[in-house]
Amino acid sequence: MTAYDVESGDQVHPGKPVTVDRYTAGARVNHWITAISLVLLALSGLALFHPSLFFLTGLFGGGQWTRTIHPWIGVVLFVSFLGLFFRFWHANLWKAEDGTWLARLRDVIGGHEERLPEVGKYNAGQKVVFWSMSLLIIVLIVSGFLIWDQYFAPYSTIETKRIAVLVHALAAIAIICVWIVHVYAAIWVRGTIGAMTKGQVTGGWAWRHHRKWLRELVVGKK
Repeated sequence: MTAYDVESGDQVHPGKPVTVDRYTAGARVNHWITAISLVLLALSGLALFHPSLFFLTGLFGGGQWTRTIHPWIGVVLFVSFLGLFFRFWHANLWKAEDGTWLARLRDVIGGHEERLPEVGKYNAGQKVVFWSMSLLIIVLIVSGFLIWDQYFAPYSTIETKRIAVLVHALAAIAIICVWIVHVYAAIWVRGTIGAMTKGQVTGGWAWRHHRKWLRELVVGKK
């Protein structure tokens, strides 16, 4: 029976060093489309958020173009992340060891991974980021439609739009914070960015950070 977090394309290759396929080319392209869309949305959204940040509209051709492009980038983000969600949701299901991992967060930060439980393909921190992104993107797309007057003006009242603007802004701030944590963690754990650019990690990396997942792959290979 296949383990819950072993995905299509995950495979161990013997050698010196041992290499492990972690992400397929399709998953990597999907991830980077999502990442680029999120960055563009953050920049264009901040440009529209406050007059002091209006200079950022120069990146998109001016204020009118920024206002026009911003919601369409949001649609791209939603569709792209939907692809990631269907790829990865099963591997991000919460397990008993995830609660223990979070409870020992001090050891994570301190680099004492030998004190942590063995985790699958994603640790508790990655799962929190995944589900936070999933929820916040739904909130952003729904609230965004409510204030996209070019197409949806007749379908919401002024009061609804005011609430939607506030919710949209709060969700945007939250998702930017989650994104910063995600990027920081990817840089902090050496080898993570390489996994999302090349698709592979070393066996040593997998053994240190995602030992349960590596065990499942080796048993499956046998």
